[in-house]
Amino acid sequence: MNPEFHYLILGCILFSIGVLGVLIRRNVIIVLMCVELMLNAVNLILVSVCEPIFVFFIMMVAAVEVSVGLALIARIYRKFGTTDISTFGQLKG
Repeated sequence: MNPEFHYLILGCILFSIGVLGVLIRRNVIIVLMCVELMLNAVNLILVSVCEPIFVFFIMMVAAVEVSVGLALIARIYRKFGTTDISTFGQLKG
């Protein structure tokens, strides 16, 4: 078997775990970690198939996503005292 095939399978498994974590979990920090897991799975697939230059763009997006996400989480925790996803709906008003 081709070693790239193993990387593709591993990337698909990691991406699936990330999607399940986003859909199932209610904690914002865990959801953010699952999104990072999905981005890293895409990085693994891109490195095994394409040029590694695409990985740097995804790493930049991941860094921005983490900084904005953590700022939102800190603000929600200060205001409501919890990191539950259902508190995002209370930020509208």
